[in-house]
Amino acid sequence: MLDLGRTFLQSVERSPNALALVDGDVQLTYAQWHRIILNVADGLRGLGLQRGDRLLVVLQNRWEMATLHWAGQFAGIVIVPLNWRAKPEEVDYCVTDAGAKAIVYEPVSADSVTQSAAAQNVPRVGLDDAPGRTTRFDALIAERTRSGDVNDVSDAAHASADDISLILYTSGTTGKGKGVPRRHRHERAGALAHVAQNLYRRGERSLGVMPLYHTMGVRSLLAMALVDGLFVCVRRWNAKLALECISKYALTCLYLVPTLYHDLLADSAFANTDTSSVRKLGFAGAPMNDGLLKRLSAAFEPELFVNHYGSSEVYTFSIDQDATRKPGSAGRAGINTRLRVVRLDALSPDEIAEVGEEGQIIVDLLGDEAFEGYWNRPDADAKCLREGWYFTGDTGYLDRDGDLYVTGRVDDMIISGGENISPVDIESVLSLHPAVDEVAVAGVKDERWGQRVVAFIKRREHVDSAALDAWCRRSNLVNFKRPRDYVFVDDIPKSPVGKILRRKLQAGEYTPDSNGQAAQPSETTKE
Repeated sequence: MLDLGRTFLQSVERSPNALALVDGDVQLTYAQWHRIILNVADGLRGLGLQRGDRLLVVLQNRWEMATLHWAGQFAGIVIVPLNWRAKPEEVDYCVTDAGAKAIVYEPVSADSVTQSAAAQNVPRVGLDDAPGRTTRFDALIAERTRSGDVNDVSDAAHASADDISLILYTSGTTGKGKGVPRRHRHERAGALAHVAQNLYRRGERSLGVMPLYHTMGVRSLLAMALVDGLFVCVRRWNAKLALECISKYALTCLYLVPTLYHDLLADSAFANTDTSSVRKLGFAGAPMNDGLLKRLSAAFEPELFVNHYGSSEVYTFSIDQDATRKPGSAGRAGINTRLRVVRLDALSPDEIAEVGEEGQIIVDLLGDEAFEGYWNRPDADAKCLREGWYFTGDTGYLDRDGDLYVTGRVDDMIISGGENISPVDIESVLSLHPAVDEVAVAGVKDERWGQRVVAFIKRREHVDSAALDAWCRRSNLVNFKRPRDYVFVDDIPKSPVGKILRRKLQAGEYTPDSNGQAAQPSETTKE
């Protein structure tokens, strides 16, 4: 299999003059970008980094971040991307855990880098006059002696398909993040599958807004290179700017988390923006509720609407290429994947759940996209890797057609009066109410029931708990799953990539909406 450096060379050779990267005023063809990438690869080696060394990168989605990612692939240097919002202790942990030999950062992340004791022991490359730097990024991109022909692609890549491409740190809900090392062959297989499963054609154009410290962002970057496509950087999420990019660059495909799609539709500029070039929608990172699915389908009328379910560890678990056909369905196993649903208490991959029975989703580690184990975390390996299968910690079930439904996390399961209750089912029902903008459901401690089901509602227009309870009663939601309380909030707390942070809701870390309406109890008896 080709390594990722040679994979990029394919596009340079096929389409040297095609537009490859845009970030504001920066616009680069594949030939121009390739030359800069090679300079940066040389610059990293000049800092003393060698093949297999780790480079910590704490940047937003800017052209320098995308360039560093590809430079690492050419040089055989392992990219370790970290959330630019990371705190000093997180930088400290990742520098130490990954054994980083250098750091690249920018002013927005400078405080965390300068306050990290471990970071002071390695070279620090600063962008835009970031304080605390030992060298400037400009020194990395300085022109080296090389052929004057910008179309010259003779420089060989220095990595193999078996080298580690990057280490992604998962944003765990508790404890320290876990490093997920992924080899070039894992990343290339995942990108090829992404192209195939989203039916990307040569010359697609995508919005580069999903963070490049997250598997979705990395996949968009690699997939566009595979099809000689365009990656348009959006440094920090801004719905209005995203809409401007869609129109200005005639973007053809979007791959976002549900929250960002929600923001696009909610922005006042959407109605007056030409989005007709977008023919393919894809989402991942979190389930999309039925209400948003319907609104997006009506707004974009896409020819393809893909629900992609996966993780950093195994990029693709399952794919549904017609997300509106069965709202909530995550489809079936991806091109490179085998999956099963086992009983919730299963210790072995052979303890398979019945059709329709909620259990834990597991994935075969022999799949081409699957990682081989966590970085320096034998404890996490022991918990999640069993008999050649990855136990995802996600709950779900298979219907009679063999389609997968993801219902949440094992840790998110609400146990009320001895019943196992999935938040996702309730959220889907409430999301269809015309007055509900966003909804999250969580289990809150209760002396009688153990946990009671509470719905946290961000309203589009006024609605009260009685109306929402009546809505649930008229739905097909079984009675014991009905929320016992409704809390109206200004916003639903989410992670940087759009996952609902239920633990914050359970802990009371939210702001009641502007009307100041607190919890509204509905009927508290089980029927």
